[in-house]
Amino acid sequence: MIILLNGSFGVGKTTVAKILHNYLPLSTIYNPEWVGSVLMRAPKWIKLKRTGANDFQHIELWRKSTIAGIRLYHWFTPGTVIVPMTFTHRNYFDEVVTGIKSFAPELKIFCLKASLDTIKTRLIQRGTKIEGEGSEWIVRRIVECSNAYLDNYFGEPIDTEYRSAKDVADDIVRRLH
Repeated sequence: MIILLNGSFGVGKTTVAKILHNYLPLSTIYNPEWVGSVLMRAPKWIKLKRTGANDFQHIELWRKSTIAGIRLYHWFTPGTVIVPMTFTHRNYFDEVVTGIKSFAPELKIFCLKASLDTIKTRLIQRGTKIEGEGSEWIVRRIVECSNAYLDNYFGEPIDTEYRSAKDVADDIVRRLH
């Protein structure tokens, strides 16, 4: 099985993924952000097909690498693969989900949600700057996430407001069974 944890930056995806990993025997976490970070730092002379700037979701190679990485983890992991990621663009989300379903029909998608104020508070608590110069990108993205996740397109909604990561992980485990 593959569990995709979608949600805004700061909502707790990685923390919940780590708790789920402890709950689910033989599971592993695959974080496509690692590949994205490398691609965003690639020299400009490497021509990457992208439809936007400052977000690795826009890089076609990242989306293909995400699918390929999940496939490899799925093949070599005897248990569940847990994938924390943030999608707000429907076409990118659909591309990755369709790719995963081509080799893993048992895909569970959850969208972790919280209010914009809660997201901001959590980001500040973890040391992320959300005001002033240099914070424009994260502020724009968390607003995009809040707006995108108003409907349930991006996964089965899981409310994280006023809940610990452990409570959220417990909720997901209940929903899996």
